[in-house]
Amino acid sequence: MFESSSLDAQTGQPATDHLRTALVFGAHAITANKGPIVHAFQELSKLAEEKKKKFLCEATVMDGVPIFSLFPMGLPATELLGFSGVLNSTTNAVLTEIEKGRTFEDALRRAQALGVAETDPTADIDGWDAAVKVAALAIVLMGAPIKLEQVRRSGIRELSEEKIRSVRTAGMRYKLVCRAQRRGNSVDCSVQPELLLASDPLANLDGTSSAIRLDMDIFSLSMVEHNPGVEATGYGMLADFLRAVTTER
Repeated sequence: MFESSSLDAQTGQPATDHLRTALVFGAHAITANKGPIVHAFQELSKLAEEKKKKFLCEATVMDGVPIFSLFPMGLPATELLGFSGVLNSTTNAVLTEIEKGRTFEDALRRAQALGVAETDPTADIDGWDAAVKVAALAIVLMGAPIKLEQVRRSGIRELSEEKIRSVRTAGMRYKLVCRAQRRGNSVDCSVQPELLLASDPLANLDGTSSAIRLDMDIFSLSMVEHNPGVEATGYGMLADFLRAVTTER
């Protein structure tokens, strides 16, 4: 069962009920919705194990980029200490368009025309979408019992167009940066606009591109997704489908 309903960041519904029902009736459950990961990952993972089915979520962060599937098979015997990235395509596209001279409203309409921004873009602009992604990564990859309200969050709404353009002229750029860092037995998570030097790899992302840096105890690994379209999300779900059915053979 492929679940791709709209995100409700506060409850994870109705996606969680859809996935639970699929597993109960003996289907593999594949989702592109981040909500169930934040609100019911342990429950759904346990149910999938009991039913001897797969609950997979690769398309929830950076579309089809293999972040979740890297662990543990791709990177065995490593510990993820933290990560940083630009994970929301809408805010990155809006900031890029403002740098080119568009107003905030025009830049947002441009992002909606590209198909990356929702009709109601509040979740993107105010950082909720990015916060859910940070929490999902921390829960799945770092084993952290993070609640959404524990992610320190601020969006790009308060950045002035003049400031965005002036720092660009000075060789710097604003990006909505997602971070998580392991601190003892806890994980500190945040989403906020950051002023980055042009030499920072995250500063070089334009349009709908996104990137993540995974900092492990052995080495660091960075991945960049260049201007993905809806087919990238479709690929993420297809890849999960192939992982699920391959294990049945």
